[in-house]
Amino acid sequence: MRRFIAALAAATCLSAAAQADLDVGDAAPDFTVQGFQAGEAVTLTLSEALTNGPVVAFFFPAAFTGGCNAQAASFAESIDQFEALGAQVIGLTAGNTDQLSEFSTQHCADAFPVFAVNDDIINGYESHMRPGGNWTGRITYVIDQDSTIAYHYADGSPYPHVDNSLAALREMAAAE
Repeated sequence: MRRFIAALAAATCLSAAAQADLDVGDAAPDFTVQGFQAGEAVTLTLSEALTNGPVVAFFFPAAFTGGCNAQAASFAESIDQFEALGAQVIGLTAGNTDQLSEFSTQHCADAFPVFAVNDDIINGYESHMRPGGNWTGRITYVIDQDSTIAYHYADGSPYPHVDNSLAALREMAAAE
């Protein structure tokens, strides 16, 4: 029975990730969100953030869950590489949003902000964990300064998101 439940959970994560994403070249919906960086309240408007360079927006299911803790820590450990490529990293979630202040210090290591998202943003970025659900799935978008999706990656595993996003940013830099 345990194997069946584990297989079902894995299939759910993979199928949700595979069907939930915008395409490269699509317009990135603008949004304004509230959240935290280094435990301090911050607000971000995507269109304003894009004036400073590309934005790597990673959606994750919930603060203080195993895979999400690992994913946030991976982005934090690599923040210097993102900044060297002129990119800003932001985390976006609909899960455990009441804990984002603490999450921003513990797992994001004060390196980047994390924001609570609503249904409009989840729908706009097609980032539902599962159809009809109200938590975000695990999907990363690299949004170019012209407000288009330059890269997207959806996978239940938290680990490839950082390396894949860095590779996409390097390709963008090489093409300029």
